[in-house]
Amino acid sequence: MTQLAATTLPEEDRLRADLYNFMGLILAGPPDQMLLDQCAALSGDDSELGQGFAALSKLASKTKPSGAESEFNRLFIGLGRGELLPYASYYLTGFLNEKPLAALRQDMVARGLERAANVFEPEDNIASLMEMMGAMIAGRFSTPATLAQQKTFFNRHIAPWAAHFFTDLEGAKNSVFYAPVGKIGRAFMQIEAEAFRLSKDD
Repeated sequence: MTQLAATTLPEEDRLRADLYNFMGLILAGPPDQMLLDQCAALSGDDSELGQGFAALSKLASKTKPSGAESEFNRLFIGLGRGELLPYASYYLTGFLNEKPLAALRQDMVARGLERAANVFEPEDNIASLMEMMGAMIAGRFSTPATLAQQKTFFNRHIAPWAAHFFTDLEGAKNSVFYAPVGKIGRAFMQIEAEAFRLSKDD
């Protein structure tokens, strides 16, 4: 995040960016001990989002990196493929590397976003999209995106499928540690979709 963005970003947007970045991090690969410790330190409330954080905290305190890695592999990698395919193209068309990915790449170029050199996954995977939204809100690569720009990106690339994916993650037969991650993601997507729907910044 740029220093300018850090000092001028409203608290609500900073928290939104932090949650998008957290979701991107925890879905990009198996959590190491440091991330598990950070998850264990989280607390929740009675909201659906808060219940997800409370459940994740409890599980993280009992989870070892090796166990988290095994679960991650069963969910997302597997023999040939994991239980879930966390890509917009797959959820929207039934195939990988389809039109949703091409449309995302066009918007990434327009926003000055690019895939990291050490990332080989298609850009339309859920972890990358969460990270992109966090970067846009926080202005990590340029000035923070306006609410209208955030809304357009969210509605085009995230809203059509992310809540469905998070529901699948929450209920996947291999999900234990990742079940509350799915709950958090599903609740967060609902909150964001409703906030954008009610926003006057069209």
